[in-house]
Amino acid sequence: MVRLSMLASSSSKLSHATLVHRYPPSKLHSEEEMSDTVFSSDENEMNYKRENVTHKDDENLQCEEFEETPLYAAILTYLSYAILCLFGWLRDFLRNSNIEKKRGAVDPNAALGFVPLYQSYESFYTRNMYTRVRDIFNRPIASVPGAQFELTERISDDYNWTYRYTGKTINAINLGSYNYLGFAEKSGPCATDAINALKTYGVSSCNTRIELGTQRYHVELEQLLANFLHVESSIAFGMGFATNALNIPAVASKGDLILSDEMNHISLILGMRLSGASYQTFAHNDMKDLEAKLRAAIVHGHPRTQRPWKKIIIVVEGVYSMEGSICRLPELIALKKKYKAYLYMDEAHSVGAMGKNGRGIMDYFGIDANDVDILMGTFTKSFGSAGGYIAGKKSLIDHIRVNSHANTYASSMSAPVVQQIISSLQLLKRPEGQKRICQLADNTRYFRQKLVDMGFIVYGNKNSPVVPMLIYMPARVTRFNREMLRRGIAVVTVGFPATKLLDARVRFCISAAHTRQMLDTALMAIDEIGTDISLRYSTRHQSRRLREL
Repeated sequence: MVRLSMLASSSSKLSHATLVHRYPPSKLHSEEEMSDTVFSSDENEMNYKRENVTHKDDENLQCEEFEETPLYAAILTYLSYAILCLFGWLRDFLRNSNIEKKRGAVDPNAALGFVPLYQSYESFYTRNMYTRVRDIFNRPIASVPGAQFELTERISDDYNWTYRYTGKTINAINLGSYNYLGFAEKSGPCATDAINALKTYGVSSCNTRIELGTQRYHVELEQLLANFLHVESSIAFGMGFATNALNIPAVASKGDLILSDEMNHISLILGMRLSGASYQTFAHNDMKDLEAKLRAAIVHGHPRTQRPWKKIIIVVEGVYSMEGSICRLPELIALKKKYKAYLYMDEAHSVGAMGKNGRGIMDYFGIDANDVDILMGTFTKSFGSAGGYIAGKKSLIDHIRVNSHANTYASSMSAPVVQQIISSLQLLKRPEGQKRICQLADNTRYFRQKLVDMGFIVYGNKNSPVVPMLIYMPARVTRFNREMLRRGIAVVTVGFPATKLLDARVRFCISAAHTRQMLDTALMAIDEIGTDISLRYSTRHQSRRLREL
């Protein structure tokens, strides 16, 4: 799939009916002329914030928190990595000199004649840092990833290079899975409908959508989704990652400029690279930096030819999966209208989870869906299924149907997978679905506020179901993960290189299926472990024990 997408022909461009060049070359002769025709006075430059951002929007935008890393935590974190590197290099030297006989940090497969997978520092990091704590990552499960689930118990006899399974399972509260609305269930109306679809249609049509793969249920899903999002049309794909990676090349190509938030997901970054378009990053959620780059792009054009860009596309996420923050959508829309750019928004973590009707960030801010040119989302987070979608104007979707490699070469979505999404969407329109949306919002605010009140550093928006709590030091990341599991709570911890060196964290994902008792159990464990290993770093909030709140 990826190889084919890199061989895209010149036909893989947006049709003129969809995204066309909005700056005719004849009208962009000089920077002075540009300043006269496009840029307004300093007073008018900021009007978009006053005119397009309401008081309610201001409240939604300002309820985010990103506390700076305490100096002592930064020093200890750098020191931790320095010590790990120092001892790693020393042990590598001793092993290479045949002085050290323990081979725990050496890949046992290397002796079997396998070609090394890593080179240089990657290999060093894997041997001396990652493998030491590999047991806290990629844990297999043995049940549906609901609010509680079964983890498969495993042990290692060769320092985490390989594992063997004991046949036992560990029952744990699940605070790591994307199950925002609680549709990851093995029973209930959605599961029943999916089973019936399997019996009726089988597993798959084993064909692509443009040949014989399009079935009635695919059409029903796309129509239902378009109605749910209040857009003209939509198209569904079998893989969420590929929805970004293989569709951005269908809407951007050589001669285009993509302005990407620096915290965007790797699937978006891969799509930009495959598209052949030029791309630049702007500071996370920094509208001043974005506006400066928009102005520079319009004034100066392509850096080599100085010709105007064919089009400029701003790429953002609705909810950022690692930061827990939300995009500043009202200001983004105002900027894209002011500078005649296009907006591509990834709602993988926000559709279903944000807004009073679950329609994502547009619903959260009360914004017309037609103000966003390209809407992307996935079905894995809120709908308990698989796949992704692109939604927008009919002309855009018609173009993608023909030019997207994700639609042209990939097998169509399986019937039970599609039916799970259809049933979930239909349920959201009913009182039960609205109850799930409200329950998720209540759980999110309760859990996040308790962490803040206990003195932990928590990133993101108070309404985001992604709740990152900063841990910083690698040894404490490992200890926190293992201690939480020992208390029957499964969490996802993330560190370098998935985050910056100083930003190691635990990422809690809150679900509507979590009961207040489950959240209190988790908070009690976090309180105990946070005290034992000193995780209360916040200087903005007083450190208090849970029993004091």
